Amino acid sequence: MFDKYLVRADSLENFIENGKVAGFKFAVRNGNYRGVFASLHNGYYLVVDGVLYPREKQKFELNNKPPRDFDEMQNAGYEHWDFDDEGYVYVEKDGGLSKGKHTIIFKQAVFSAYGYFPGCEEYIKNPPVPGPETKHYLIMDKTFNPVTYELELQR
Repeated sequence: MFDKYLVRADSLENFIENGKVAGFKFAVRNGNYRGVFASLHNGYYLVVDGVLYPREKQKFELNNKPPRDFDEMQNAGYEHWDFDDEGYVYVEKDGGLSKGKHTIIFKQAVFSAYGYFPGCEEYIKNPPVPGPETKHYLIMDKTFNPVTYELELQR
């Protein structure tokens, strides 16, 4: 229901690092109405124009802090991502995306904070790789299925 609002439609842009276009970024929202602690965020299943970008190619910008990889995010237990606050997903891709429209298949992986359940300890020690088949309520929180977006590159 809320899934179509997780990615802001006018937010797709290339980004520059060290004077070169190093990849692309887009704005996202948290699918949980309570918000979550940043350390519970495990990355995204992300396919852009048919290419899978694993979480190792992703970084996350939240609360006006520089983009961090998701291993760093695991240490952000003091930091909260509120429901209506935007974060930015940064994706490493030399040269970025070309001008025009792009198809993004997207799914958040956020650990649900509803108390301790069997499997919690394993998730913390070995977080699962976000993927289209991952549908466990502890892992996917409010986003069970990948959502497809058509976004136009803004710059």
